[in-house]
Amino acid sequence: MIIKKFTAKTEKEAIENARAELGEGVVVMNVKPVKNKGLFAFLKSPMMEVTVALEEESEKLTAAVSAINSVIASSQNKEEEDAKSTPVIETSERRDRDNSNIIKERRENNSAIEEKLDSLQSLLEQQLQKPEEEKEESGEEEKEETETDKFMHLLHDTMLENEVDEKYAREIMDEIELINKPNIPFDYALANIYQKMILKFGKPSGIEPASNGIKLVFFIGPTGVGKTTTIAKIASKFRVDEKKKVALLTADTYRIAAAEQLRTYANILEVPFRVIYTVEEINKALEDFKDYDYILIDTAGHSHQNTTQKDNMRNIIHSVDDRVESEVHLVLSATTKYKDLISIADSYKEMADYKLIFTKLDETTTLGNLLNLRLYTGASLSYVTYGQNVPDDIEDFNPQKTVKRLLGGKN
Repeated sequence: MIIKKFTAKTEKEAIENARAELGEGVVVMNVKPVKNKGLFAFLKSPMMEVTVALEEESEKLTAAVSAINSVIASSQNKEEEDAKSTPVIETSERRDRDNSNIIKERRENNSAIEEKLDSLQSLLEQQLQKPEEEKEESGEEEKEETETDKFMHLLHDTMLENEVDEKYAREIMDEIELINKPNIPFDYALANIYQKMILKFGKPSGIEPASNGIKLVFFIGPTGVGKTTTIAKIASKFRVDEKKKVALLTADTYRIAAAEQLRTYANILEVPFRVIYTVEEINKALEDFKDYDYILIDTAGHSHQNTTQKDNMRNIIHSVDDRVESEVHLVLSATTKYKDLISIADSYKEMADYKLIFTKLDETTTLGNLLNLRLYTGASLSYVTYGQNVPDDIEDFNPQKTVKRLLGGKN
């Protein structure tokens, strides 16, 4: 594994430099401000140092205790900093004050994350101190587990408690066992699993502008998962934060309340809104809104057995093929049972390839289904939502934050 540090004026610039040199597969391990040196250092803008790692097939993953603490702590720091940062013009005095606040928040977050890791270590020690159960009389004595074995079992059980499917939890553990040396320290094992799970989630894939012209985005999914509210949040992000031209359409002609809800959001955002019934009406909308950046389309949830609804939706989605850039996002609730999620994912896979949006993260204590569906479908995750507030309560999917939860950490 290659570990390298990059320094730039901003965290974003440092990460871009890392990706330019090492490739898109780099994983951010640590982010911290760097003090300028020299007589006039106080006159210079603060620099950001980003530590990244790149896994190589020919090398085995390694990390130290300080590294894993830094990895998880920096993930939390970055989430808090991204959530609080806004594009404002700052005076020198205000920038210095904000930098001081950021450093203070990082110290507090570091302390909180360290406490969580200590809790995990304490749980491990409790497991190791338990007396061994009496072995069954089999005429052959079983091989004694090492402390590392017990620690690996503890991490496996933690994943299962967070509802990671047994199949995927076992695959992860098997992959780690192939690269771990006998009696590897706990921190090495934890670092390996942490990075391996981040790599399995892959890079988040949100909605990006079209290379030329309009980007058409369809939102599909069962009823009751929050499609309409999610569309309103994304529309608000584009319209208010990015000053883009957005139009809202709905093909959900089965639920009048859903259409009226989206119409209300459109009025608040002062963007066009239409109800569409046919492919011809989509074509008309493409012509009328040809100078827009995004057209977001709500669709009706359907029964798995309703072939007519499925055929109609498939025709609408593919009616724009080879005409404009389009993509499809399957909206799912994180509270839905995994077995039902598989059925839903299979049903919508018959219509089009899609990315995944998970809603209602605030209504569940386990996030295993995010990893389960990512590995089952192979689809990228784009956004997650955690409440009803528009335009808030939505964010780009964050693999570091999610993996921390899956390994026993808390937000």
